[in-house]
Amino acid sequence: MNLRENLISVFLLPLLLPLHPTVHAGQTPEGLAIAASEVWLSLVDEGRYTASWNEAAQLFKRAITEEQWEATLNAFRSPLGKVLSRRVISKQYTHTLPGAPDGEYAVIQYETSFENKKLAIETLTPMLDEDGKWRISGYYLK
Repeated sequence: MNLRENLISVFLLPLLLPLHPTVHAGQTPEGLAIAASEVWLSLVDEGRYTASWNEAAQLFKRAITEEQWEATLNAFRSPLGKVLSRRVISKQYTHTLPGAPDGEYAVIQYETSFENKKLAIETLTPMLDEDGKWRISGYYLK
């Protein structure tokens, strides 16, 4: 590379990085996955179950229908009541998960307190979806 090519690379690289789906304002993939999880969880917390299904990853939508998802949350999540507190207790970025195609995933666990359940563990699995956005591909509550 000559000096001109080096200068072009130095000036163009910072302009092109924001176009990459996993690089936004210096955030890590885990940070982006947590941000996506929190937006998605707010839909669930508000009882907007259909909206949460609509915002989920394609992998999620292929695994459960909108009607099944809504029925499941009405049966198991609604009785817990409002969220009193929630905090991230673990996060892990990975390219592989059992039973899922290779890709970009995060496994995030939250310690959550609800009105009717003092301590629960919510596990979310955001993934970098086909559209280049972090979306939820799995949600488990225990």
